Amino acid sequence: MTLLRRLFIGLAIALPVVAVVFFFIVARVVGARMNRIDESKAIVVSERARALHQTLRVADLHNDILLWDRDLLQMGTAGHTDVSRLVEGNVAFEVFSTVTKTPKGQNYERNSAESDNITLLAIASRWPRRTWDSRLARAIYQSDKLEHAAAISEGRLIVVHTAAELRKALEFRAGTPGIKPVIGILNTEGLQAIDGTLANVDTLFAHGFRMAGLAHFFDNEVAGSAHGEGKGGLTALGRQVVQRMQSLGIIVDLAHVSPAGFDEALAATTRPVVVSHTGVQATCAGPRNLTDAQLRALAARDALIGIGFWDGAVCDASPHAIAKAIRHAVNIAGLRHVALGSDWDGATTVAFGADQVAQVTEALLQAGFTDDEIRAVMGENALRFMMENLPPGT
Repeated sequence: MTLLRRLFIGLAIALPVVAVVFFFIVARVVGARMNRIDESKAIVVSERARALHQTLRVADLHNDILLWDRDLLQMGTAGHTDVSRLVEGNVAFEVFSTVTKTPKGQNYERNSAESDNITLLAIASRWPRRTWDSRLARAIYQSDKLEHAAAISEGRLIVVHTAAELRKALEFRAGTPGIKPVIGILNTEGLQAIDGTLANVDTLFAHGFRMAGLAHFFDNEVAGSAHGEGKGGLTALGRQVVQRMQSLGIIVDLAHVSPAGFDEALAATTRPVVVSHTGVQATCAGPRNLTDAQLRALAARDALIGIGFWDGAVCDASPHAIAKAIRHAVNIAGLRHVALGSDWDGATTVAFGADQVAQVTEALLQAGFTDDEIRAVMGENALRFMMENLPPGT
């Protein structure tokens, strides 16, 4: 065999391996760089707040860790969360979201639906071939990732689908010394995930999804986005989708929805909705944050509002800014309707990861909230809402 032939054979063997390693590194680096912690915004947690925090059942309404090439069960330093950091932060309940499409040049003002960043991320992260051109397959792949992690977690992660399962998991958490599992449900961020087909709402339900956002950063086949080009309301398909979600027991999430879509979705729903991760216009102006009129409309429908932790929601991304937004939401919508919606690992920069969420407890204490009010906002409101609005189960 000639030296040249050997060289060609060696390259043919090596190049696929090099490509896999290259894309593996790229996916990891991108995930780490897009999910940062700005410790300059952090605050010191007092012993008073730390002690109170340990008595809470913390609940968070939005986490995008499933998008990234990370082990959910492995304690890490990249990004904001993993199960170990959630446990360390005393997070009892987490909504894990799946992301199926994002536009190039993503911004808060105006995005086309024509481009898609997730295809390259899926390839770089070695997702199955079927996910490269199907948004539904991407949602299912991420849901399988969560279910698999729960199955091998030895009780540290429990995925629930009904109120009965949630009740049982909370009882297990309270009654099992030494084990404080994270209890999760599945959301998908934008119903582009149904690939334009009504029957795929049932497919999502069958794969464990119990929440779904109507839109994300662009207008889709279901609803207009606050960041889209048209910013319209519900489409004809969207009206059918909302009705099917309600009949199945999938909670409607209005985060990212255009103002027209918000109004039309509220008019089309008979069950309470959520806005899983948002801010309020009064403390941080922005196209996706809620006006006082929207806060009142949500309260009138017994909805739940998750206040976010990143700059787009609260402007300076500090615990004090989070507490300020929570205070305003409580003043306008009422205590019962306000919760946490971190947007951890959502390509965001925050002041703290899941292991340091006691900083919010500290900020709420400093803002004058009582222990009972803190208990409600930090978790009990969300747990009550889920118990009332998940399918009942047996």
